[in-house]
Amino acid sequence: MRIPMQLNVLAKNDAAAATNRSRFADSKVVAINLMGSPGCGKTALLEATLDALAGELRIGVVTGDLATARDADRLRDRAVCVTQINTGQGCHLDADQVARGLADFPLDELDLVFVENVGNLICPATFDLGEAHKVVVFSTPEGQDKPAKHPSALLAADLVLLNKVDLLPYLDFDVAAFRSDVAGIRDDLDLLEVSATSRDGEPQLARWLEWLRGLVT
Repeated sequence: MRIPMQLNVLAKNDAAAATNRSRFADSKVVAINLMGSPGCGKTALLEATLDALAGELRIGVVTGDLATARDADRLRDRAVCVTQINTGQGCHLDADQVARGLADFPLDELDLVFVENVGNLICPATFDLGEAHKVVVFSTPEGQDKPAKHPSALLAADLVLLNKVDLLPYLDFDVAAFRSDVAGIRDDLDLLEVSATSRDGEPQLARWLEWLRGLVT
């Protein structure tokens, strides 16, 4: 009896995702589902990204978390519009929650919408939100074996970011082994090394920013 119930939940989500996708397409907005574990640096990456693209791209953010509005508060002054979704015990955002989060967004006045998903590498990969691209963020302090342990995130992704590479001199992290694990699951995925902060004070984001610019041109 569990299978029909699961199919019903996914069917309802997929219908809401299709509506979101249509809204994004009508407004010519590119939506990105940003996935990653708690603490991988998604919010810090968004802070640095929004700062770097200020005055160039018009960006809105829907951010999901179990509780608090702290992530939204960090991003609010950097984006055109930000909304926080608290899921309580929910381990991911669904398409209907995103639709409600977008209710007050002036989509016709935006170029990009980031959906910062709940910190999790399992559930978010399963649920279509109506986004154009899924980006999965790993970070060096998590260890190099995360991709091998969480293949579902890679199977759903369009891009992989290895974050916090500024910490590599202080960690026992084998970048080549990390890249090999990613390629073993998806050899067609681009993998960019990034850092929201770095030792010299400048974030290492050039290729990530170039990728984003390419989506809206």
